[in-house]
Amino acid sequence: MGRKKVEIKRIQDKNCRQVAFCKRRKGLLKKAKELSILCDVDVGVVIISNRGRLHEFASTNSLTGILQRYESHAAAEKEISAEIQDAEQSKFSSMTTGELLQETERQLEENVDGVTATDLIHLENELLTALVQIRSRKTHLMLESIKGLHEKEKLLLEEKKQLENNMARMKKNRRVNEKSDLPQQRVTLNFL
Repeated sequence: MGRKKVEIKRIQDKNCRQVAFCKRRKGLLKKAKELSILCDVDVGVVIISNRGRLHEFASTNSLTGILQRYESHAAAEKEISAEIQDAEQSKFSSMTTGELLQETERQLEENVDGVTATDLIHLENELLTALVQIRSRKTHLMLESIKGLHEKEKLLLEEKKQLENNMARMKKNRRVNEKSDLPQQRVTLNFL
């Protein structure tokens, strides 16, 4: 008879949860110790309970040494990935979509037999990066175009208002002139 599969979700009963935590913590620390001995690797485990107690295991003398190595490794990996990303962006930022597709086809035709899954994944990432750059450039150009059209619309509306004001002034002046011309004509008629 085998064990019943345990559903992975939060244990509601506080006492059962504490018992499970103690048992699983001991099991995890035991597995970490076995891994360090069998594989001759440095292992560090840090567990903080919900009560705030710290439980730790280090296969070497100090956990801080393992954590420092981890931090330096993570920082170095971050720098390398940033450099790779910068190099890829600078490499493909000047290429058009057509050029990028031609380059991809050329690379695939050259090494069809020697292409590994890693190369294909790398190529896919390059294509995705280029596609994101193209889409962002397209969006940027469209937004600039829309902004320019809005400014042009504002200028045209202002010009329309000025023309309407000029037309209104001209009509008003014409009416004033027509009214002022009428009394002069009457005066001349009276003279005759």
